[in-house]
Amino acid sequence: MVQQIPTETKPIIIYPDSDGQPMSDNTKQFRWIVTIKENLEILFTNNPEVFVAGDLLWYPVEGDNKTRVAPDAMVVFGRPKGDRGSYKQWLENNIPPQVVFEILSPSNTIKEMSKKMLFYQQYGVEEYYIYDPDEVELTGLIRSGDRLAEIEAINGWVSPRLGIKFVLNSDTLEIFRPDGQRFFTSVELDRLREQECQRAEEERQRAEEERQRADREYQRAEKLAAKLRELGIDPDLVD
Repeated sequence: MVQQIPTETKPIIIYPDSDGQPMSDNTKQFRWIVTIKENLEILFTNNPEVFVAGDLLWYPVEGDNKTRVAPDAMVVFGRPKGDRGSYKQWLENNIPPQVVFEILSPSNTIKEMSKKMLFYQQYGVEEYYIYDPDEVELTGLIRSGDRLAEIEAINGWVSPRLGIKFVLNSDTLEIFRPDGQRFFTSVELDRLREQECQRAEEERQRAEEERQRADREYQRAEKLAAKLRELGIDPDLVD
């Protein structure tokens, strides 16, 4: 009798799509996360090979479902747009997010943020930006060799990867796209769309009024030509 040797089966590893933590602790933090993430989406909307996500779990190591982090916003160059439950790096040509953002809230601890910085440093992030909206403080780090080094002159800094400019004012942070347009909140974007629609309607009305004026002028000219013909005068010969 031939005895079959049982084949070894690998255990199935589950990579949860949620870490059970809320996306934000307060409305200010949430507003900043959404504003940065959505404006980055708009900035790269025409580039199919730039993936932008907010609060998405990133697993850098296959087989390890404990090593993970969910940046408030992240940008990955070289990966297609599309929905994902999490970012499993080994399924993404092993490309890590190159740029990440964290928005601080009062509950963030130095220990927590230090762990995140070491994580991003170890797993290949090129640019890391941390904004504290309560203190209006921006910290930026950029890769130098195998470590993330602090950007000393952050006010006016232009991201090498994103092309966006950071400007710190006394009461807030402003971020500008490469074309000079500021990052807007969703409410501001809606207001801008309304203004654009209003301007377009005004232009349509002006064009319609001009068309009607030209029609009236043409009709007057035709009536005058008809009267001249009644008098035996050829209007085409009149200077």
